Amino acid sequence: MASTSSLGDLVAQTVAGLGYELVELERSAGGTLRVTIDFPWNADEEERFVNVEDCERVTRQLQYTLEVEEVDYKRLEVSSPGIDRPLRGERDFERFAGEVIDITLRAPMGAAAAGQVSASRRKFRGTLHKADTGWEITWSDEPPPPQPGQKRAKKKEPAPVQVLGFTLDEVKDARLAPIVDFKGRRRAGVQE
Repeated sequence: MASTSSLGDLVAQTVAGLGYELVELERSAGGTLRVTIDFPWNADEEERFVNVEDCERVTRQLQYTLEVEEVDYKRLEVSSPGIDRPLRGERDFERFAGEVIDITLRAPMGAAAAGQVSASRRKFRGTLHKADTGWEITWSDEPPPPQPGQKRAKKKEPAPVQVLGFTLDEVKDARLAPIVDFKGRRRAGVQE
């Protein structure tokens, strides 16, 4: 049975050999291997999306490879990253700059928040931007719009835009925010 790191290397090499990149590998206690794939990002090319045929192709090759390498598993699941794609490393942050992301920090804000947000806050949703010293997200804590039939509140001053600067070492988890746009395949942060 292969160790997790060698299994990760084996899966990453197999996936890369087919022209994809490994986004995530999860091995459950029940013996399920979950493999998430995507196309490698190139800023000069049009973005491509993983489809069912891509997942089938990778599944067939991984089944063969895992059998040859005698990897013990009960079930193999290969999928695309989905709308809440995890961001892993500098390249993913560059790729999705300008998008709305959900981020969880390793440690709470503490005194660095200067009273703007709760000192114990670790989770944020905002638009990702490249900064001079790393990365930042910007957001505004606007109240949600009223539901149909509810009275609208009187006009208030807009909530101030807040900025959180961070480095990748401070990030515990980062994902694209699962925002669905029914007007087309473009993501919420992309302007037309």
